[in-house]
Amino acid sequence: MRSAHGPVTAVRGAPCWVSLMTHDLEAAQKFYSAVLGWRFRPASLGEEFCVAIAGGEPVAGIGALAQNFQVSVAWTSYFAVENADDIAGRIRERGATVAVGPLKLGPGRAALAADRDGAAFGFWEGQTMAWSVGRGNAPACLELRTRDAFAAAIFYAEVFDWASGEPGGCDVTYEHDQVIVRDGTHTVATLRGGGVEAAPDPRVRPRWHVHFPVGDVEKVAADAVAAGGTVTPVTPTEAGGSQAVVRDPDGGFFTITSPR
Repeated sequence: MRSAHGPVTAVRGAPCWVSLMTHDLEAAQKFYSAVLGWRFRPASLGEEFCVAIAGGEPVAGIGALAQNFQVSVAWTSYFAVENADDIAGRIRERGATVAVGPLKLGPGRAALAADRDGAAFGFWEGQTMAWSVGRGNAPACLELRTRDAFAAAIFYAEVFDWASGEPGGCDVTYEHDQVIVRDGTHTVATLRGGGVEAAPDPRVRPRWHVHFPVGDVEKVAADAVAAGGTVTPVTPTEAGGSQAVVRDPDGGFFTITSPR
């Protein structure tokens, strides 16, 4: 999680990276290169990891699942923390699950967890690349789709110190039936409730969705199908653009979205 400009310290509790853990690293590279135009370079975490590059900037990570990692293929959102052991304890105390770690990984420590509704997420202790949701070629947004956004917000606020009032953390507001998380300068995550049962794809359960920005959703959706993925129907966004949910050939879900 280092950049060409050197490591940085992320805002505490803010998303600091997204990563896909997959069974076939080479096949995943071919799919995302064909669909999103990414190029790849080795990561500092080891030969089983790579960093996706778009426009000369780091976008996301892709790694090969180790046999001893009992987790499914998925895009995972990671949140910056100061002490991974402390965060793991908070998660368990609130009836949620720490599935993997915390363990040493390259220049930092990482863990995978799931909240009380089963939505998977990760957390990272250590410096990161200069990367932020909604900036440059990073994901346009991260969205938790769950049954009760307010209850989920309380859980994540207690775990990651959102809205604690202490400097260096994230702020939270409740707007139009959704919870908005900001890092002090812009929105970095959105929590939405009530839409899981009505989702067009029954495989979409409570989860953190990664939204990647694209210029033409229809074209990218067609490219995804041609590359072996599946796509839900394209729908309009509240901002006047369009979006669709893509499932890559190995089962990883993500959303493609275009601005108005």
